[in-house]
Amino acid sequence: MEQSTHDARRLIVVSNRLPVRVTHEEGKLRIRQGAGGLVTALAPVLRDRGGLWVGWPGATGPGLNAVCRQFSKDAGYLLRPVELDDADVAGFYQGFSNEIVWPLFHEFMLPCNFLPTYWEAYRRANAKFSAAVAAAGRPDDFIWVHDYHLMLMAKQLKEMGKSFRVGFFLHIPFPPADIFLRLPWRRQVVDALLEFDLVGFQTLKDRVNFAESVRRLYPGSRRKGRGQVVSVSSRGRQTRIGGFPISIDFQSFVRDAARQEAVAAARKLREAFGNRFVLFGADRLDYSKGIPERLNAFAHLLESSPELHGKVCLIQVTVPSREEVPMYRDMLAQVERLVSGINGRFATPGWTPVNYIYRNLPREELITYYMAADMCLVTSLGDGMNLVAKEYVACNAALTGTLCLSEFAGAAMEFHRHAAMINPFDVEGVARAIREAMDTPAAVRRRHMRALRDILRRFDVFQWVDSFLMAAFSKRLGDFPTKDGDFYLTVQDRMGPPWDEPWSLDETPTP
Repeated sequence: MEQSTHDARRLIVVSNRLPVRVTHEEGKLRIRQGAGGLVTALAPVLRDRGGLWVGWPGATGPGLNAVCRQFSKDAGYLLRPVELDDADVAGFYQGFSNEIVWPLFHEFMLPCNFLPTYWEAYRRANAKFSAAVAAAGRPDDFIWVHDYHLMLMAKQLKEMGKSFRVGFFLHIPFPPADIFLRLPWRRQVVDALLEFDLVGFQTLKDRVNFAESVRRLYPGSRRKGRGQVVSVSSRGRQTRIGGFPISIDFQSFVRDAARQEAVAAARKLREAFGNRFVLFGADRLDYSKGIPERLNAFAHLLESSPELHGKVCLIQVTVPSREEVPMYRDMLAQVERLVSGINGRFATPGWTPVNYIYRNLPREELITYYMAADMCLVTSLGDGMNLVAKEYVACNAALTGTLCLSEFAGAAMEFHRHAAMINPFDVEGVARAIREAMDTPAAVRRRHMRALRDILRRFDVFQWVDSFLMAAFSKRLGDFPTKDGDFYLTVQDRMGPPWDEPWSLDETPTP
């Protein structure tokens, strides 16, 4: 089937994980839409445009291609699963990505485990992703690679003889040069990143940190330009780098928060807490999120202000994460000890200071908590962006809430004028910010929340996508075709090679 030039334009998204959860249930593979910031941001973008998402499904076994095909048919974009074996998962994902890059880039040196075998596993796994893109892609495709798991892909694709236009976006912070340069494979990582046409960061601070790392490694490098996107020239190659703060589908949260069921559920939740001043925090279990620091600040508030006993409560939602890792198990035990300690010291009949939830909440329930909360506590010790802050703002249509935001979250670059900014390491300062929010006049709260919502309305996820695509490929979202006719029946025509057949690193990619 002959493709028009317009139809030939395709966006291929590549990430460590596909935007789905694949589980074994009753002897069969089941597939569901995944969760998380990347899925939240890009699923709406690809949904109506027949795009392609390449990634690891998180499971293996017979029938995997079949469930991916079914999901593609329902979702309106295609999944290309990448096979990773147990050694890949251990060395690439659990090892290099989560024991080296994640702590290092968040400026936590202690958890780093610089094993050479992790680097080799990282290279091998990146090659598998690169081979999948090389096999499925066509010369006119635009490749958008996401996050720290896949920093080598542009270089590897060129080594495979592929000349795609490739952009990269880092969802986590990029650390200061003095931290990054401790990485034993620092030069290899920088060289690989400089092979992308555009490297995007969450904030301008991250961009500055990267440019400084390049300068330290290559003193002859030069930075040119001003504004959101600049260029770095090194060893005869010019790479564009920029800051692109990720966002959310603002209108989607607004619509869901306006539903009568959501409004009634939020009212009922507030009544359940006796219409006290409700603090709310929702975080994945991780040392970068500052959960113990938040609990210590709340304990200090109750210690220093006994008149607030019975008048304020904290709802802490902690999403399970990496429970098989000893450090995370220890952190979970620490959080639960702190919760138990606060409740044991301060609780009275009819008042439990900390209401602790250890599970992943469905979206509609999370929105109910956002709507019911008087203050959202974001106490990250380091965060690329933190979409919880933005989701809370989007759901606060009543303009009654206050956002308490860490200086070390990427969202602080956009929200610092209208959020209660805190240093999460300063327990007295966090406690003081809570007390001040309780005393803030309603008119002041409305003014700040209205300003936050205006920022979020203007800079939503679709603006984020447009700004990155324009900078990387001189394209906007609207330049990619929406699906028409029977999208699924033309899958093979759109994909080039049969997208659902097994592939290996030894096969020759189809041009």
